[in-house]
Amino acid sequence: VRLHSTPHGVAQPIAFNHKVHIETASLNCKDCHLNVETMAKAAIPTLEVCQTCHNDEPISKAPEEKLLLQYVAEKKEIPWIQVYTVPEQVYFSHRRHVAIAGLGCSSCHGNVAALTTPVSYQEMPVTMEQCMSCHKQHKVTNDCLACHR
Repeated sequence: VRLHSTPHGVAQPIAFNHKVHIETASLNCKDCHLNVETMAKAAIPTLEVCQTCHNDEPISKAPEEKLLLQYVAEKKEIPWIQVYTVPEQVYFSHRRHVAIAGLGCSSCHGNVAALTTPVSYQEMPVTMEQCMSCHKQHKVTNDCLACHR
């Protein structure tokens, strides 16, 4: 596994460029993070998701696409490192926040659309203070049982 060094946080196996996929390929978050509107977890894209566009022939001259096509040829999932996590005692649902509350991804993840490097650290730390502040701002319950198991 080839890992890329990053200025902060973890090194991802492929130097994924969100900006190119959003601006050039006209994709949006839910095209790759399939469960963002329907489930608690948004889902890190699987190889099958990548194969929707990248199958056997390169569609760009990007060296990272050649690496991706190796994963495709070997039918091997890309070992992405999950960056965003919540403590075990917390229940967080993307569905509740995205589909029901109508929050945009940038509310918690920052301007991912402008990223030319892979996500390697949490743009906004997932802390109780952050969550409670957002809930207060949006006039949503801060009752402990709403989020804690």
